[in-house]
Amino acid sequence: MNHTPRFRTVLSCALLAMSLVAGATACGDGDSKRHPLSAKPSSSAAAAAKIVFSGPTGKTKADPNKPLEVTARTGDGRITDVTAIDTKGHYLAGELAADGTRWHSTAALAAGTRYTVKVATESKKGTSGVRTLSFDTRPAKKKLEVEFGPEAGEYGVGQPITATLSEPVKSKAARDVVERALKVRSTPSAEGGAWYWVDDTELHYRPKEYWPANSVITATSNLDGVRVSNKLYGAATKPLKLEIGDRVEAIVDASSHYMTVLVNGEEINNIPITTGKPGFSTRNGVKVVLGQEYYVQMRGTSVGIGGSEGYNLPVYYATRVTWSGEYVHAAPWSVGSQGVANVSHGCVGMSTANAAWFFETFRQGDLVEVINSAGDYMEDFGNGFGDWNVDWEDWREGSVLQAGTREGSSPADYARLRPSI
Repeated sequence: MNHTPRFRTVLSCALLAMSLVAGATACGDGDSKRHPLSAKPSSSAAAAAKIVFSGPTGKTKADPNKPLEVTARTGDGRITDVTAIDTKGHYLAGELAADGTRWHSTAALAAGTRYTVKVATESKKGTSGVRTLSFDTRPAKKKLEVEFGPEAGEYGVGQPITATLSEPVKSKAARDVVERALKVRSTPSAEGGAWYWVDDTELHYRPKEYWPANSVITATSNLDGVRVSNKLYGAATKPLKLEIGDRVEAIVDASSHYMTVLVNGEEINNIPITTGKPGFSTRNGVKVVLGQEYYVQMRGTSVGIGGSEGYNLPVYYATRVTWSGEYVHAAPWSVGSQGVANVSHGCVGMSTANAAWFFETFRQGDLVEVINSAGDYMEDFGNGFGDWNVDWEDWREGSVLQAGTREGSSPADYARLRPSI
C-alpha cells in the first residue's frame, strides 16, 4: 500500500491532527512510531482551514490493539463528525468530545483489514470541510477459529447447531464477543433461540421449541478480524446451511412396551418394542438421532458386560441415539417379548421388519423420546444430544447475552464405545 509521506509543513486545507495512540491501561510494545495514515483530501477540504496529518512513511501497519484518535488543533476549529469503516462494512464505534476537539474509538479495531475514516470539520469562521483518510491494520498472530456442526445437509427438527472453538474462551467479555458474532437464522423463523456454553470450547444453539418443519437454517460468523480477548482475534469461518425436514418423532413407552411414531403431529405407526431390563434400564428423555448403521456387531465385553449377561450378536437396521451405545434396532431374538416385557441391555428392540421401516423413516436430527422407564435421564451433553431435556429458562442461563455468565462444568468424557443391546 502506498502511504502519504509525513507532512512537515502546514497545508492550507484543514485543521486536524490524527494519530493512533496506545491505551492508558494497555501494555505498549516500546514502538514510538506513529501508525500509518494516508490522507486523500475531498473536494470540500480545500475550502477549510489548516490540517496536519502525522504518520510514518513506508508500509508500516497499525497495531489493532491500540485505539484510534482524531484531534482538532487548538484554536483552529472543531470536529463535527467522524466515521470509520473497514472493508467488510463494519463501523468502528467512537466518541466525540462535547467541544469537538477530540474523537477516539471506543471499540477495538479489527486485525488484518483496511479502514477508511471520514472526518467532518468546521473552522472558526464556520467553513465546513471533509477529510478522508485510510490505513491498514496488522494481521492477527493468534486466531480463534470456529467450526460449525453438523455437516451441511438434511436433518430432523431436533438437530442442534454446534460451534467448536480452536481456543478456550472463559471470560464473560470474550464470550459476549463470540456470541454476538455467531448468527443463526431460521426460515421460517423459530421462536426464541440461544447459544449455550457447554464448556470453554463448545457452544450449542437451539430455539425454544424444535425447529419449524421444512425450514432452512443458516449459521454464520462475523468474527473475522474481531478482537475476542488480548491479542486473540477471530478467523474467517465457513458458513453452514441445514435443510430441516418433517417433524418425525418416536415416543417410546417403556411401561406399555410400545413405540408411537408421529409425523408432523399425526400418528403413523404403533410398534411393539422391548427396552432395557432391570439393571440396564433405558434412559428417559428426548434423544436426537445421531446416525444409522445397517450392520453393527454388538459385543457385551465392549461395554463391560460379561458372564451370564454377555453377548456377541450381529445387529441390523441400527439407529444410534447415544454415543455410549443406545440404538433402536432389529432384535429378532426377542420378538416374543416385544410389546410384553423389557429384556434388552438398554437399546430399543423390535422385529426386523419394523426396524427396517424405522431405519428408512428416520434420519439424523429426528427425535426419540423415552418415557416411563426406570432408568436415569438422558445426559444433557456429552453422550449425544440431550439438549431438549434442558428447560428453556435454564438453557438461556447458559448464554452470556441472554442471562449473564454461567460457568458450568465440562461434559463427561464419553468414549465412543461399541453398543449394548
